[in-house]
Parts: sequence; C-alpha cells; structure tokens
Amino acid sequence: MNEFEKSVQTKRNDAVDSGVGFIVSFGFFATLFILATVIKLIGS
Repeated sequence: MNEFEKSVQTKRNDAVDSGVGFIVSFGFFATLFILATVIKLIGS
C-alpha cells in the first residue's frame, strides 16, 4: 500500500475543490471583463 494512502490529510471531495477553483477563476476574469467594458464605455 502507498504511504500516502495511509495518512490522508483531507477526506473532502475533489469535485468540490475543482468547482470552487473554477468559480473563483471565472469570477476573476468576469470582473476584469466588466471593468474593461466600463472603462471603454466611459472613454468613448
């Protein structure tokens, strides 16, 4: 047996972590897009 399988640090589901990471990165890029759109509208 693998030594890492004996001492598991967390029992959480990996799908939850990847979903949170996706939402956080999506929110970051959406914020950048909205900010750039507002700046473009103000500048025109």
